[in-house]
Amino acid sequence: MAQLNINSNPGEWGWSTDAGERARLLQSPCVDTAPKGDGEASSGGTDRGTTSTLGAIFIVVNACLGAGLLNFPAAFSTAGGVAAGITLQMCMLVFIISGLVILAYCSQASNERTYQEVVWAVCGKLTGVLCEVAIAVYTFGTCIAFLIIIGDQQDKIIAVVAEGPEGASSGPWYTDRKFTISLTAFLFILPLSIPREIGFQKYASFLSVVGTWYVTAIVIIKYFWPDKEMTPGDILTRPASWVAVFNAMPTICFGFQCHVSSVPVFNSMRQPEVKTWGGVVTAAMVIALAVYMGTGICGFLTFGAAVDPDVLLSYPSEDMAVAVARAFIILSVLTSYPILHFCGRAVVEGLWLRYQGTPVEEDVGRERRRRVLQTLVWFLLTLLLALFIPDIGKVISVVGGLAACFIFVFPGLCLIQAKLSEMEEVKPASWWVLVSYGVLLVTLGAFIFGQTTANAIFVDLLA
Repeated sequence: MAQLNINSNPGEWGWSTDAGERARLLQSPCVDTAPKGDGEASSGGTDRGTTSTLGAIFIVVNACLGAGLLNFPAAFSTAGGVAAGITLQMCMLVFIISGLVILAYCSQASNERTYQEVVWAVCGKLTGVLCEVAIAVYTFGTCIAFLIIIGDQQDKIIAVVAEGPEGASSGPWYTDRKFTISLTAFLFILPLSIPREIGFQKYASFLSVVGTWYVTAIVIIKYFWPDKEMTPGDILTRPASWVAVFNAMPTICFGFQCHVSSVPVFNSMRQPEVKTWGGVVTAAMVIALAVYMGTGICGFLTFGAAVDPDVLLSYPSEDMAVAVARAFIILSVLTSYPILHFCGRAVVEGLWLRYQGTPVEEDVGRERRRRVLQTLVWFLLTLLLALFIPDIGKVISVVGGLAACFIFVFPGLCLIQAKLSEMEEVKPASWWVLVSYGVLLVTLGAFIFGQTTANAIFVDLLA
């Protein structure tokens, strides 16, 4: 997902010049927040941040929208049509928004400023470590998905340039998918991933926003004015089974997952109050819902059950308007990969330093060698997996299962633990309701994650 740096100067969108790997900003180094003082009040002071309410809405929307929208038409097809897809999204949106509010509440209560810090403080060490590992795996899987997206879009563009069908085995060696992905990755992604600082993130944010809205506009326009050679498949009107509906959930989770970035955004606000934050995330999720529904509905109705997991692959290669959309997506992914890698690398770095008992402030040379080694291993592993996993739908499914943990499981555990800590106190009437809701969140997230993992393992083995 795209991430925008929080402004550090009043009245402008500033970009942090200190984007180094700090252990306390493991999963969200892209968000610039002031260091937490020892005497800082847990309820939030008047000078905790400079982001306005409108600015916070924009940041959350920007963090939510991204390349995941390419998979929403296929999610509507999997769910069983437009009615089922809309109903599923609306139902899940209630839990998604509540998870964001729960994280803000726990952040305020624990006086912690990042997602994994909140989990550590509220749920303890074991859950905190699991959260950090989940963040590392999630960012790793998303990087694989980004490389597959690059290959998919390049295949279509090369098909037009080479004047041949994409994926043809008789093409020149330099048009082979594995070669083009590798060349692009080594020339652009690797150099952007090695540096310690990520000040270039502002370009990624801009490209992601422009590319997302442009893709949505193209999908909607092509539905109302389709090309003659585009023939839709069967338009489903009901789900084939309940299992089919649940199979669409990981894609929705992947698209709406902005929870990892939400805690720093909340603490960057001028008035970080839970009630205000509830309005911010509700407005942001409604905007994201409109974009995803526009893409999902129009893309599904254009191609029906024949829609590809990546909707842009369903359009003719020679369509210039769609070719521009593909170029936008490639540019966005090229700069988004290093940001996701940076977040994952920072988590791995923090886990390693904590395991070794080494302070963050250490020899610069050792840090540089370790960073380069971590980057090369991460880059090569994601590249190799992307080269031999041609179906992005499978990657999105697995990553979406992890996204469900960030949306449901960890916020639910935080809510349960926060309420259980009040056992010795006089409990309000809503105590049992909130604990039960936390259990519901954990159960729902665990179900989505478990089903996704089972499908990824057993379906391939049976096949």
